[in-house]
Amino acid sequence: LDARGVRGVRFNFVAHLGGAPDLDVFDRVLERIERLGWHVVLHLDAQDILQYAQRIERIKVPFVIDHMGRVRAEGGLGQQPFRQLLDLMRNPLAWVKVCGSERVSAGRRPFDDAIPFAQALIEAAPDRVLWGTDWPHPNISKDMPNDGELVDLLLRFCPDQALREKLLV
Repeated sequence: LDARGVRGVRFNFVAHLGGAPDLDVFDRVLERIERLGWHVVLHLDAQDILQYAQRIERIKVPFVIDHMGRVRAEGGLGQQPFRQLLDLMRNPLAWVKVCGSERVSAGRRPFDDAIPFAQALIEAAPDRVLWGTDWPHPNISKDMPNDGELVDLLLRFCPDQALREKLLV
């Protein structure tokens, strides 16, 4: 895989998508990818940020928390999972995707309630933030997001053009 250009792996912890992986396998894969210089993407539910915080802190390769950690907007910026995510962002190996606003939001378009979370994460680690639309939005069975609206939302939570280019490039 490395010879063919693969540079990362993704692990899903999300309960409705099958839950946490075998943690022994997780640890072994991370050991292997460390030697290759790869990164790992972690798809977590908000409560997983708390449950696996010590394991995440031990990761020795760059890691990306997907979809703003799937925190729930209705819990506010002070909720424990989001505070833990912000703490994780002090780790120079930690990256976060500020996409998935429709997953963070209480569900009201245009998902404005996700904006403060994205802004706080961008402020916490502006050089280690990524954005994407998550198109084609797998696992969403109702109220499919409009990607144009999601791009507009990016412009609202990151109005600075130079910083926005970092998120996109």
